[in-house]
Amino acid sequence: MSGRGTPVLPARPDRPAATAGLRWPAPLRLMAVHAHPDDESSKGAATMARHVRCGGSVMVCTLTGGERGDILNKAMDRPEIRANLSRVRRAEMARAREILGVRQQFLGFTDSGLPEGDPLPPLPEGCFALQKLEDAAGPLVRAVREFRPHVMVTYDENGGYPHPDHVMTHQVSVEAFDAAADPDRYPGSGEPWQPLKLYYFVSFHKARFTALHQEMERRGLESPYKEWIKRWDDEKWSKCWDDEEWVERWDDEARSAARPRLEITTRVPCADFFAVRDQALLAHATQIDPGSSWFACPIEVQQAAWPTEDYHLARSLVDAELPEDDLFAGVRETLPVCAAGTPGGQAR
Repeated sequence: MSGRGTPVLPARPDRPAATAGLRWPAPLRLMAVHAHPDDESSKGAATMARHVRCGGSVMVCTLTGGERGDILNKAMDRPEIRANLSRVRRAEMARAREILGVRQQFLGFTDSGLPEGDPLPPLPEGCFALQKLEDAAGPLVRAVREFRPHVMVTYDENGGYPHPDHVMTHQVSVEAFDAAADPDRYPGSGEPWQPLKLYYFVSFHKARFTALHQEMERRGLESPYKEWIKRWDDEKWSKCWDDEEWVERWDDEARSAARPRLEITTRVPCADFFAVRDQALLAHATQIDPGSSWFACPIEVQQAAWPTEDYHLARSLVDAELPEDDLFAGVRETLPVCAAGTPGGQAR
């Protein structure tokens, strides 16, 4: 254990520590694992843009094509869009990854959709969330071995919010983090590679929205978060998270923010890239309404009130002193030159 209880996995005998300050022959590599196109732009996008602009390399792995997603922007809710939603969302993803400067690949699974009703209907046959773990993780293991990330980021065990594809994305990410270095697992999927750190997004949480709300009020602006704050402070709410009827009154963002959260171990300063994040979000035109609550808080308020994107360090093979302000803290100081290498694989 290191810092304030961070889990540090046993050091591998084939990965000796190197002298601090060593320069790498290739950029430090970050892999973000997401369930659907647009998730990469709403969680950790400014971090990725900053890392690329600083000379790093980023690969986004998108598990599904978002084929069963709703069209959330009324201006895009047209018959020709609905008829070709998979193609449209891939085109949106291509624009977003260009804006962010990242590489990206789809891993080939079919969106499970978000089941609604009481009782919930069964998930569609063959969808991502119904795959066996080994089958679902196989393409990601291959991607890890090709790209060879030093750090991986994904969702917590609740998926960030309980969408079946987000929960499954967590499971396959942990499986790939553990299995990619084992030559006896997933044979034929490339040369073994061990990522050094695994993080979970802590994107929507009460402290952040409270800070945004207070800064907007300080500036004399109308805050879109007033009702959220009121509900969070309601004693009844604090006792009713498991009450489905109560929870259904909230949208996904509000429910995610109110759910009991992981400890924030790592705050990455990236305020200068919030505008890039928003541009990438707008590229997903079927999913993001320009007049929605995503853009209700001015960027300058966000930069002043909460200039970071936040993470929870879930696993580490390097010594990690918490809190951090860098996903690669401890990696630069301990990674051997030979591990930096040149990653293989092409974006698809």
